[in-house]
Amino acid sequence: MPELPEPVAPARDGAAASVGGTYAPAADLHRMPGHLIRRLHQQGVALYAQHAGASELTPVQYATLHAIGAWPGSDQVGIGRAIACDKATVGAVLDRLQAKGLVERRPDETDRRAWRLRLTPAGAETLARTEPLVGRIQAELLAPLTDAEARQLMALLAKLVGPMPVPGSPR
Repeated sequence: MPELPEPVAPARDGAAASVGGTYAPAADLHRMPGHLIRRLHQQGVALYAQHAGASELTPVQYATLHAIGAWPGSDQVGIGRAIACDKATVGAVLDRLQAKGLVERRPDETDRRAWRLRLTPAGAETLARTEPLVGRIQAELLAPLTDAEARQLMALLAKLVGPMPVPGSPR
């Protein structure tokens, strides 16, 4: 990333200032974690499109297939929690995956409102073909870092997002 000139200094109280008619933000955009995380996300999505686009799965569809493969028999709510998507989004993703023949929904034997999810053989095959591509994408995202830095970044990201829910576990 090319070096940017230092921004105009903010006002002493940390608020935005105007110096000679030039807006001076309270913080440099390129030092804001939210902005950098968004840019990293954009890079990850671009790499996914480049490497895994031929799999015909979006990143959210991949995450859903991965979660169902990891926790077969989970319900839609549990899978949504595991991949950090709301119920409506997961429902739409599952509709698309089911239409592609990759996922099957079976009624829950004890709760008629719930559906249990499983990969179809085609879903398991698609997931097996996509996993190595996703592994390469993750490695490419972390390539500028040393192994120790990559482990530290992953630990810090996990700390920031908090515990990852597992289907079937208490909230």
